Amino acid sequence: MRLVILTGASGAGKTTIAEVIERLHGQEIDVFYKDRIGVPPVQEMIDRFGSVEEWQRAATFEWMGRLSPLVTQGRKVLFEGQSRFSFLAEAVERAGIMPFTCILIDCDDETRTRRLSIDRGQPELANADMMNWASFLRNEASAYGCEILDTSNLTLEQGVERVVR
Repeated sequence: MRLVILTGASGAGKTTIAEVIERLHGQEIDVFYKDRIGVPPVQEMIDRFGSVEEWQRAATFEWMGRLSPLVTQGRKVLFEGQSRFSFLAEAVERAGIMPFTCILIDCDDETRTRRLSIDRGQPELANADMMNWASFLRNEASAYGCEILDTSNLTLEQGVERVVR
């Protein structure tokens, strides 16, 4: 598999898993993080793209365009970032990246709340909107037949091993 995409709501563990993979396998896997291109303030997303969702779509397309040459060259690429599966499917098709694997990194709401509030010190993210976003992604992943990796009761090492495999 040349391209593996990790997506999921905040607090699921996708960035942590990607960082460990980068540290342990960075010589053979190129790891990219969606948010590293910069996340504009919400009002700027709305002003420039019409909505937060359309910014997310545009950023997903931008990233898949950037990653396509690497995948075409035969590099193994891991991409991490929040995005709808419908955006990812459309973006990889337009970029000509086939095949690819998309994995939803997920956890239960209690675990997400603990991780965001205590582990990350961002209790403002542990809200109904985030839980609804996680539920939306879970449903969309099921509809697209994507693997769902529930990290609620996994160790970090187990999560990393499952993604690398």
